[in-house]
Amino acid sequence: MTKIDLWLQSSEVMQSATAEVKAEVRSFAEGQLARNQELVKIGMALSAEKKLEKLLEMIVSEARRYTNADGGTLYIKNDQEQLEFKIIQNDSLRERNGSGCEYIAWAPVSLRDSNGRENHRNVSAHCALIGEAVNIDDVYGADFDFEGTRKFDAKTGYRSKSMLLVPMRDHENDVIGILQLLNAKEPATGEIVGFGDFVVDDITSLASQAAIAITNVRLVKDLETLFDAFLKIIATAIDEKSPYTAGHVTNVVELTLRIAEEINKDQQGKFAEVDFSDDELAELKMAAWLHDIGKITTPEYVVDKATKLETVFDRIELVRARIEIIKRDAEIKRLKAELAENGAGHDKSVDVVKQFDELSDFLEGVNIGSEYLSDEKIEKIKKLSEQSYEANGGRVPLLNDEEKENLSIRKGTLNENERMIINDHVLLTQKMLANLPFPRKLGKVPDIAGMHHEKLNCSGYPQGLCASEIPLQARILAVADVFEALTAADRPYKHGKKLSESIRIIDLMVKDNHLDEDVCDLMIRSGVVLEYVKGKVNASQHDDFEWNGQKFGWNG
Repeated sequence: MTKIDLWLQSSEVMQSATAEVKAEVRSFAEGQLARNQELVKIGMALSAEKKLEKLLEMIVSEARRYTNADGGTLYIKNDQEQLEFKIIQNDSLRERNGSGCEYIAWAPVSLRDSNGRENHRNVSAHCALIGEAVNIDDVYGADFDFEGTRKFDAKTGYRSKSMLLVPMRDHENDVIGILQLLNAKEPATGEIVGFGDFVVDDITSLASQAAIAITNVRLVKDLETLFDAFLKIIATAIDEKSPYTAGHVTNVVELTLRIAEEINKDQQGKFAEVDFSDDELAELKMAAWLHDIGKITTPEYVVDKATKLETVFDRIELVRARIEIIKRDAEIKRLKAELAENGAGHDKSVDVVKQFDELSDFLEGVNIGSEYLSDEKIEKIKKLSEQSYEANGGRVPLLNDEEKENLSIRKGTLNENERMIINDHVLLTQKMLANLPFPRKLGKVPDIAGMHHEKLNCSGYPQGLCASEIPLQARILAVADVFEALTAADRPYKHGKKLSESIRIIDLMVKDNHLDEDVCDLMIRSGVVLEYVKGKVNASQHDDFEWNGQKFGWNG
């Protein structure tokens, strides 16, 4: 037994009614219930749609279906107090404009005239201004300016007649648009009829649900846009913190997405079963934007350390000054000896100058850190640190312990402590991102961003993860990060490498099981490498290279 049957039995009035009356009441109640259920279904469908263009089209389609209207138009209010045409549909004319279909060239409808007065001559503007539904049985007899409609009908042979306009109000009760329906049809005969009063109420309710759905989609989109812009600002701040790393994050994002897109295109290779969704691509993109966020606390002198003795300045100047002092003392000693012996037989000034000049050149070369430092050179640095000179009543070493330690760095310019500081940026990245309330679809961003220095052979940092623990997205980011660093020409500790040398190093890292071979292979064979290099790398670094026995020619 339905709720309607229970109501008919319980109602004192209906108990004494005739069968015909009961049947009529039943029919009305069932019809009203069906309409309410239909409105609920439409409202649920509108709430579920997350893409604005599809949502706008759905609003018109569902409203037309509910009212059996031949045509429909959706206007959205813009910041210039105008109603813009967003959707136009008409079954008789087979017209579908807007929302990815044919472009709508019609000019927007202004809510005010050139003198600033409200525009009540246009029916859509009037509806928006009064904020109430407008129901017209025949537009040709209405007290509005329908000259444009008449011309359109004359041109197409169409006959516009019944029209219903309903304002769409958001959660703040502001009118954000107008839903306009045209020519309601009698289902049985197809005759054009007016929109009934109950239809007006129902469409007003539907328009309210539509306005809320539009507002929600816009809000989500605006928040995503704001969040994306905020992340780019942070990334820019990190890049601009050092003139040597400017553009690194932006380049890594671009290269990461190019690789991911090529993986999606791979239908027969190693990634045939991989298909990143739009949400997964957005997640990877955000992780790429944020992968170096931890560097925001890394001291500039570490990031920018171009030489082994550099802090806020290059201390090789101090060492050079000390050498000049020692050289001066040696000269003074020699001159005193010559005076004591009347200048006879002690002219070794040329040898002394040459000796100290060679010493200065050696230390300056070591300080650059561009070549691997041999045991022999480290031993020489140790012996030099034992030299000293007289100053302020005492002996001052040529090299103090900290300078000796830095000059003895085997490769590059960073000592162990500074390298730990650099490496700590990944831990800080994970820590910072873990505290952000990412939505579920972006929930893996902290992990992906925090794994870009992990290696497949478990030797990476900060967690020493092994291959099975490193997801594909993190492997892609790692490859992009390494390749960008290799080809960058603006680092303080190196010159830009030739493409062939960068590829050779990538090959070695694959053989050492640091980087994912399949990702690297796809990046190179798909042409991503050459495309990236052509747009991002200095022409002086362009050259041919070989990968897995295949030669790749440069045509840029």
